[in-house]
Amino acid sequence: MQYTPNTITILASNEVFVYGANERGIHGAGAAKAAMNWGAVYGKFGHVGQTYGIPTKDGNIKTLPISIIKTYVDDFLIFATDNPDLVFLVTPIGCGLAGYSARDIAPLFNRALNMQNVVLPRQFTIKYSDRASRYDLRKDYEQE
Repeated sequence: MQYTPNTITILASNEVFVYGANERGIHGAGAAKAAMNWGAVYGKFGHVGQTYGIPTKDGNIKTLPISIIKTYVDDFLIFATDNPDLVFLVTPIGCGLAGYSARDIAPLFNRALNMQNVVLPRQFTIKYSDRASRYDLRKDYEQE
């Protein structure tokens, strides 16, 4: 199995840098700032240039509930399925500034484990216990 490198400094023409974004598209720190090198644009997330921003924070830069992040990950996985000619290098979204652990985020990417064009960070490929996350994906949690 191939894993996303810890540091990405160059992309092939068919590769896409997948990073954690916010809903306002302010790419000021972390992997989002690095995404600016490959075509990310302020005010946008999703597929832009050779990047794909998956929101993990809202427009006020507050961490989104896992259930909302899941909808954005699902949208990404549909996009990746529809674009088999592209290779998506997923960074450990949600595990930096958003404050989640790989144990929380990894289950959102379970479907990607069987996708040939999605490369995940090693920590997203580990099989966690039956209770894979401390968050209930069926509920929205109020952020304080």
